[in-house]
Amino acid sequence: MAFLCGLLLAGSALADGKRGPVTNLPLPRYVSMKTGEGNVRRGPSLTHRIDWVFKRRDMPLQITAEHGHWRRVEDRDGAGGWVHYALLSGARTVLIEQDMTQVYARPDPQSTVSAAFELGVVARLGECGADWCWISAGGYRGWAHKSRLWGVTPDELRD
Repeated sequence: MAFLCGLLLAGSALADGKRGPVTNLPLPRYVSMKTGEGNVRRGPSLTHRIDWVFKRRDMPLQITAEHGHWRRVEDRDGAGGWVHYALLSGARTVLIEQDMTQVYARPDPQSTVSAAFELGVVARLGECGADWCWISAGGYRGWAHKSRLWGVTPDELRD
C-alpha cells in the first residue's frame, strides 16, 4: 500500500509539468514584451486596475498563469500582474544578471572573448546547451554562461 501511494505521489510530481489551460503550453515559461509599453493589471480583464506599466520592449518575462486572453507574468524581480497576450511575444530574450558578463566565441571560457555585456542588458536568446547559451545584443554575439542570464531555466536545452 505504501508503495502504491509512493507511485501515485511520484506520478503527480511528474504530472506537475503544469500546462496552461488556454494554450496547453508549459507553465511557467518565458516570453518577451512585444511592445515598448504594456499595462500590468491586478486581474485578467480591462476592468482591473493598472498597477504599473512595463516600458521596455523585448524585456524577458515569465508566464505563471493563463486566463482567456490574459497572461500573469513576472519580471526578474518577481514583480508582475496580468498582461493581455497581444503585448507578448514568443521571441526569447534574456537579461544579463552579472555586470560585464563575458561572451565567448565558443562555449568554453578558454576561447576568445567576443564582448562583455553590462548588467541589465537585454539580449536575444539562441541555442542553449547544458551550461552555455548563444546570445546577441547591440551587434555583438557569442556564448555566455547560463548562470549569468535571467530568462532561461538551468535545465533548458534549445536548438
